[in-house]
Amino acid sequence: MCGIAGHVGFENVSAKNVKNALRSMQSRGPDNSGFENILVGNLKATLLHTRLSIIDLDPRSNQPFSRDGRTLVFNGEIYNFLEIRSELQKLGHKFTTNSDTEVVLAAYCEYGLNCVDHFEGMWAFALVDHVTKSIVLSRDRFAEKPLYYFVAEHGIYFSSETKTLESLVGTKFPVNKAQVKRYLVNGYKSLYKYNECFLDGVRELNYGEHLIVKQDLSLETVKYFRPRLIIDESMSPEDAVSLTRDRLINSMALRMRSDVPIAFCLSGGVDSAALVSIAAKELNHKVTAFSIIDPDERYNEEANIRKTVEDTDCNWRKIDLTPEGMMDRLQSLVEYHNAPIATISYLVHSMLSERMAEEGFKISISGTGADELFTGYYDHFNLFLYDVRDSPDFDHYLQDWKNGPGQFIRNPFLKDPKLYLSNKNFRDHIYLDSKKFELFLKDEFAEVFIESDFPTDSLLRKRMLNEVFYEGSRVILNQDDLNSMKSSIENRSPYLDNGLFSLAYSIPSRHLIKNGYGKFILRESMRGILNDTVRLDKSKKGFNASIDSVVDFASEDVKDFLLEDSPLYDVVDRKKITTLFNTDAKSNSVSKFLFNFICVKLFMKSRNFA
Repeated sequence: MCGIAGHVGFENVSAKNVKNALRSMQSRGPDNSGFENILVGNLKATLLHTRLSIIDLDPRSNQPFSRDGRTLVFNGEIYNFLEIRSELQKLGHKFTTNSDTEVVLAAYCEYGLNCVDHFEGMWAFALVDHVTKSIVLSRDRFAEKPLYYFVAEHGIYFSSETKTLESLVGTKFPVNKAQVKRYLVNGYKSLYKYNECFLDGVRELNYGEHLIVKQDLSLETVKYFRPRLIIDESMSPEDAVSLTRDRLINSMALRMRSDVPIAFCLSGGVDSAALVSIAAKELNHKVTAFSIIDPDERYNEEANIRKTVEDTDCNWRKIDLTPEGMMDRLQSLVEYHNAPIATISYLVHSMLSERMAEEGFKISISGTGADELFTGYYDHFNLFLYDVRDSPDFDHYLQDWKNGPGQFIRNPFLKDPKLYLSNKNFRDHIYLDSKKFELFLKDEFAEVFIESDFPTDSLLRKRMLNEVFYEGSRVILNQDDLNSMKSSIENRSPYLDNGLFSLAYSIPSRHLIKNGYGKFILRESMRGILNDTVRLDKSKKGFNASIDSVVDFASEDVKDFLLEDSPLYDVVDRKKITTLFNTDAKSNSVSKFLFNFICVKLFMKSRNFA
């Protein structure tokens, strides 16, 4: 895990801007930094890199890295690099390092852009190819590793973080007020709907894409990965369970490859507890796990966490959540992210990364993606009931819902199990209360919910794919990357394994939910590995926290900050918003809106607008 940046154009970036950009990426790569100016045809390319040493700690693996007429800066991990290296050696390639960086470059030399088809991992890289006189930017299948870019008249700039992009360009970008309004009104699930960010003119390379810069500075986008659903209707539940078990254990084994210490995030749910249990019981790893404990009973998962700790005999680090110092922490995070924090969960997550770093860990393993692969959200049950509406077992499935998630759901729309049978296009629960929050803005702002039309007849699978690539995992990965890299920690997500993803989306939908259990296949695959207290728990608290656990609205300092002058009040009606500060019985959606408001206010302040 590292930081990368660069520029391609007709002139080199100034030495001052290069220095500032490297400094801005220091936490992403505290172990080494470097840059190289390269002439490629008529263009001048500058590649920057800061290194967090994970594999082959020797300086020989520092970047920019060159061989065979190509130069690379690479951020990420190719977990199967040993297998690829072995194949390349059979083809005559020789290696001077033990790093995955050299394997990436050698694979490109052998296979061209098709090299990524061989990779199991996460990456964002920039590669100068003197042979074809082109520059290639690439991003992994699930957008685990960030890659922002900005197109100017004289060239293209790119980087792992937006603040680095600004350092390299030498200017601050204007705030994208449309994205601010989108975030306030519709929440975090709207942030990747239009390929915009909180800064005007800045874009992200999308998941599964290459961006090729040609000699005339024209850009060609190549989509090398499109998620495909090839449902194997002949697959039995038993086969699905067995295959999932084997694939997840294999994914974990690959992601345990490291030359530095590994830590685990542990909540009370199936996803992270399964990973801890696999590492401890199947891979014989002495696990150290870190957990946040919220005193609010709605989010307190300590009982389940302790069951996993006892069952795996892991070293456990408990972090108690209190409001003390949280506003300062939030401000620091907003400044580092160079954007508002997506949800309160990622404010809490930052405490895990900091504690891991304090104890000498450089890698964190988390359960991102399991919900989106194996039906982990409450609306998945409603969607499932739509998909099996013609099944002779429908009444049985309906009763399972009543005995399972129907007991726990708080969202008013999802309390109706037949929601999608009445209207298969219903999505109002996703931008919950957006019409209410529009009223807090001074100007009208209303965007209807949109989703990508993935090629499937399954309403459930289409919704889940949107969550993977736009609304759920996509947001989590962005926030986890920034939080982790602020503390010089690499985050790994074993559920986002290409083989596991392909398997999960080949399982017939009728197998995914059973006996009132979401993630039925995942739960059954962990039988005998994960303790049954957690494995069979039907409730879902999620990795979350109460806003009152992190913000003390009774504090005069907090009140003063919320009410002080700010250009945000050019967008938000101050009189209306103040009515929410004194509301004791805050609904879940109002709490999210308040948190978003606080984040935007801090963001505006960090941009020197207030």
